Amino acid sequence: MTERGPDEAERATDAVIRSTPAGVLAPPPPGWQTHAAELDAAIPDFDWRALPSGAERCWFDVPSGRLAGLAMGPVDGPRVLLVPGATGSKEDFVLMLPLLADAGYRVEAFDLAGQYESAAAGPWRLDPPTARYERTLFLDDLLAVLDAGSGPAHVLGYSFAGTIAQEALVRAPERFASLALLSSPPEPGQAFRGVKRIGPISSFTTPRQGAALMLWGIRSNLNRVPPGRLAFVRERFRLTRRDSVDDLIACMMATPDLRREVAASAVPKLVAVGAHDLWPLELHERSARELGARFAVYRTGHSPCETTPHQLVRDLLELYATA
Repeated sequence: MTERGPDEAERATDAVIRSTPAGVLAPPPPGWQTHAAELDAAIPDFDWRALPSGAERCWFDVPSGRLAGLAMGPVDGPRVLLVPGATGSKEDFVLMLPLLADAGYRVEAFDLAGQYESAAAGPWRLDPPTARYERTLFLDDLLAVLDAGSGPAHVLGYSFAGTIAQEALVRAPERFASLALLSSPPEPGQAFRGVKRIGPISSFTTPRQGAALMLWGIRSNLNRVPPGRLAFVRERFRLTRRDSVDDLIACMMATPDLRREVAASAVPKLVAVGAHDLWPLELHERSARELGARFAVYRTGHSPCETTPHQLVRDLLELYATA
């Protein structure tokens, strides 16, 4: 991961887009919802740059610049918006796109500013420009993406993006049909204090030190992801701006307390996590109760969108049916 100017980031992004394979992920089989766990267990290793057949590239003009996105499904279908987490990108949802599209939804995912193919978006493009990727930047970008649609959207925020999605719900409730929080920080304030093992020392680290530890763990493949996934993650880090990760970790160290406002919202809500998430299950379960949300647990880690997508989408479809 290196520091790049905006122009260099745009050139690097263009090169990646031109080399991306397309149309190689198979569509879901009929009746897949009844066999979700079995299908998740059978997910093979694959090229995470590959787009599902029928997926389209798209761009969102937002206050921080242009964000790269993916879209799939009928253009007049109910809208689903998938927002990635701290070190991720829209590709983290490629296994979910065909499942949601098959159910009749128009599903869209996009990078956060500074990530992967959106590395050229950043605080220097704001009016007026600022020095850092602050929480308001990510919030205003999400609100702009929501405004690009014609009606309320089902929004899923993954990890850090769950906090931003909650804030957007409070700011613009009319834009939400439902809210799903995937592996999101379950406590306000210094969000890492409850993380297993490293929580007690997290308050003594700087955001840059915290980001360095996180990036080292991912690069070193401590989670033992398959080779195809690891190759993609390492390629993504070559484009993602390091300062965006540092600033995002700083945002997570000052997570706002929105529990009362989110609980007061009438939209259907879901808290979905892996049994081996970064935060203990009891914190997530308490968070779900405080927010008035359904609670779903999968036999995986921090990334159910990658490892248990069929089960996750099955539960999302049940949530959407109540909206």
